Amino acid sequence: MLKTLSIRNVVLIDSLDIDFKEGLTVLSGETGAGKSILLDSLGLLLGNRSEASMVRIGADKLSVTGVFEVQKNNKLYEVAKDYDLDIDGEIIIKRTITSEGKGKILFNDQIITLKLLKELSQYLIEIHGQHDNQGLLNPATHCDILDNYGKYEKELTSTKEAFINYKIASKRLKEKENALSKAKEEEENLRHWVQELEKLAPQKGEEEQLRNRRSELMNAEKIIEKLNQAYSYLNGGNSVLEQISKAQNAISRANEIVNGKYADIEQNIETALYSLNDAVERIEANSADINLNQNEIDEIETRLFTLRSIAKKHQTDIDLLPEKLEELSKELKNLQYGEDSLRELRKEVKIFEEKYREEAQKLSEKRQEAAQKLDKNIMKELPPLKMEKAVFKTKIVSKDESQWSEKGWDTVCFEVSTNPNTPMGALNKIASGGELSRFMLALKVNLAQESSQETLIFDEIDTGIGGATAEAVGERLSRLGKKVQVLVVTHSPQVAAFSNEHFKVEKHTENNKTTTSLKQLDARGKIEEIARMLAGEKITKEARAAAQVLVNKDASLF
Repeated sequence: MLKTLSIRNVVLIDSLDIDFKEGLTVLSGETGAGKSILLDSLGLLLGNRSEASMVRIGADKLSVTGVFEVQKNNKLYEVAKDYDLDIDGEIIIKRTITSEGKGKILFNDQIITLKLLKELSQYLIEIHGQHDNQGLLNPATHCDILDNYGKYEKELTSTKEAFINYKIASKRLKEKENALSKAKEEEENLRHWVQELEKLAPQKGEEEQLRNRRSELMNAEKIIEKLNQAYSYLNGGNSVLEQISKAQNAISRANEIVNGKYADIEQNIETALYSLNDAVERIEANSADINLNQNEIDEIETRLFTLRSIAKKHQTDIDLLPEKLEELSKELKNLQYGEDSLRELRKEVKIFEEKYREEAQKLSEKRQEAAQKLDKNIMKELPPLKMEKAVFKTKIVSKDESQWSEKGWDTVCFEVSTNPNTPMGALNKIASGGELSRFMLALKVNLAQESSQETLIFDEIDTGIGGATAEAVGERLSRLGKKVQVLVVTHSPQVAAFSNEHFKVEKHTENNKTTTSLKQLDARGKIEEIARMLAGEKITKEARAAAQVLVNKDASLF
């Protein structure tokens, strides 16, 4: 509930402090006195956009401060906790805006963003204005209006989750179906590519091995020539082997004389002789292995050409062809088992679809219950509003499957019939201007009764009505004020008569300076103001008497 509102330097308001109480509070005043400035100031605390032009001329900045008392069951506590904001039964919101357009928002002395202020304030105050009709008249908003009225958040959440799961599974299925369809179109190519690579049997590192072998074959004659030279040096006439063998014999004889003194030298020579003999044998063997066959060179060239051609076709390297074969084989295998995978995905989609149907049906039943309650309560409001023969009905129709959404499958539309035996039709097409205004009032009062906000503000929603109809509106707002705090901006004396507190908005000009102020009226002042609302600028005795009758009327008679 709004306890205090303090305004500094907002347009025509210099300094204003207002204490509000429970029940029905009325704000009245002549047109142009500044009632809209009060609501604009309050709107700043609700996160409305600000403009530097709102700063009073001559002032550096404006400020608006609101003190709110918050009940323990208000959802505001949960939201504030998520943002590490402290609340202990009472909160203070202060917003300042400089003449340069810079602003700051404080929530219990903690700086917050405009976006967060909007999120928090929706749990504090709800404003119903005369221009709200556009939203209520738009059938696209009727489902949300009914859901807010019905308060079945659990079913809404369950339906949303079920729909999301259903859509995700459906998307996976669609992607798999498209992939499989595309794969089937390329199945013949896949089989050909796999068979081609399997027949080719590429090996990792094969290209380098083939290039080396080709180089060896192409230089076979030179290699044989050099091997023969090496063989001749080692094992030909007067060869190295022969000389080393002679050296070994000489050292051996010396060892016989000196009893093995040069054994280590003899051992070294023997090792060298052994290694050289081994080298000679390997030279002989390698010389015999070298192939001068041109056919093998041609085969290698053909193999290299084929490998390069296949690698280019698959846009990869020759060394990666074995991996490409594995990849294509896997695709072909997936294609063969793709139908099995599709069957599993279709089962999954069916499960999620059934879950969505179940949750959407529960939600639809809740909407039917809420619609019946709303229709019943609206119908109770119509006779006092001089619409005894009118009918209001919330029409709920199931959508086609292609139009299912996270909000379920219902289309909601408020329909009316203003006269007996006339067909029901959309609210915005059937009701005349005066009838429409009264239907809107009946809707707003009922929607407000189910609101979670602790403060409700009605801004001239009674425009265009008077007499007994306006009196009925005042009585209903008074009744609503027994449940929540209600603030009403009105020009209707019948509505004002029901107020628990009455403030008059006045505008004064002094020394070419215009200022808007707010005056709390006592019992006598209230009678005088209602008389002004009845008679106009010149208040008569009859107007005062009529005002007295309105104020003293026992509301319990309604």
